[in-house]
Amino acid sequence: MNVLINDNPKTLPDGATLADAIALIEAKPPFAAAVNRQFVPRSNHASHVLHPDDCIEVIRPVTGG
Repeated sequence: MNVLINDNPKTLPDGATLADAIALIEAKPPFAAAVNRQFVPRSNHASHVLHPDDCIEVIRPVTGG
């Protein structure tokens, strides 16, 4: 299935989860993840099944002054 991860088109197998998408881009903690602009808690990444054309955002915290 085709999805967008941080505005980049990616292909994942049917039944893939948010955890699979995060692994595909090799995201390193800390980060937050959202699917279709809805925050998904880390405890739900492995159980959150993705659907074709989902938009996934993996966001790293930014610090500064």
